[in-house]
Amino acid sequence: MATAAHRRYAEIMHDVEELINDHIVQQKRGTHGRSKLKLLVPTVGVFFTPLRLEEAFNFQDDRRKISSRRFVPPSFNDIRLILNSAQLMSLARNGPVQLMTFDGDVTLYDDGESLSDENPVIPKILRLLRQGIHVGIVTAAGYTDASRYYERLHGLLDAVTNAVTDKEIEDPRVIIIGGESNYLFEFDYHAETFLKYIPRKTWMLDEMRTWQEDNIQSLLDVAKGALKECIDNMQLSAEIVRKDRAVGIIPVTGPGKQRFTREQLEETVLVTQQILELSDPGKKVPFCAFNGGNDVFVDIGDKSWGVLSCQRYLGGIEGSKTLHIGDQFLSAGANDFKARLACTTAWIANPAETVALLDEFHYHSQSQREDSR
Repeated sequence: MATAAHRRYAEIMHDVEELINDHIVQQKRGTHGRSKLKLLVPTVGVFFTPLRLEEAFNFQDDRRKISSRRFVPPSFNDIRLILNSAQLMSLARNGPVQLMTFDGDVTLYDDGESLSDENPVIPKILRLLRQGIHVGIVTAAGYTDASRYYERLHGLLDAVTNAVTDKEIEDPRVIIIGGESNYLFEFDYHAETFLKYIPRKTWMLDEMRTWQEDNIQSLLDVAKGALKECIDNMQLSAEIVRKDRAVGIIPVTGPGKQRFTREQLEETVLVTQQILELSDPGKKVPFCAFNGGNDVFVDIGDKSWGVLSCQRYLGGIEGSKTLHIGDQFLSAGANDFKARLACTTAWIANPAETVALLDEFHYHSQSQREDSR
């Protein structure tokens, strides 16, 4: 039974892989609107690389014993991990990967925590840097002060500094994009917090220069009104926080601070998003309304702009040579989802999966090097 199930599942993956290959061929011709996959799935987007789905299924089936299960069919998580493996295999074989970008909360560390010295992801990121792969952290956290990012990322920044001191790594490129796409800091061995602020005018994309400041502030005004409406309608114990490029709600501070329910957060995201989409400034300036776990924020721009800015700042890296790793691809206002417009992506569920994913990437990369000998 397991053999028959494995064969059938592999055949399905092969067929989907062929549909994707056909779509990529049509992309290159500029006729992807007529691909078989587009006809079956009208919302399908751009593929930066092929996906080795059949091989990835075999890899995951060996680990998760999907075909051996009698009553539980392939699950959502099975498919998610197969897609991750397919993407890693393709990047390892069609590389080299030049840039990996990461979300912060739930991807590198637990929600609301920081990247501490003992975090197991740090050695994996150092390994990337030793291999000459640039690292970006594209986060919703929007600070203008480098010390705030040091507080959140001190374990990694200290480790990179020590590696440079010990001459294990030369000239590492570590970039922090904050507020989705609004602030850029770069690792600087000589800076007090090991980060230096890069003025926006030196790295902004040409399209971002068309976002007029009055439209930005008007959009944030509309967002603030929408958030206040949600607070009143659902009687949320929340306060509004306004920044220069963002506005959001957080729980009222003080004793007895409560967590918002998932339903309250997602309702707030969807209401705010709809009001902004219908507004005049919302048609002129890109924005991202997202659920942050126990807050809701609206940022100017989104992670596609953040990743694109990283790519440009680092010399014009292509989407097919970039991998973004994040956890928010499904929930309302999932801010990692937009990164798919800029590069390949991998969807993880927690920091432990990030560590496993980086180990898997290393495994596939080593296997490819051995096969090339």
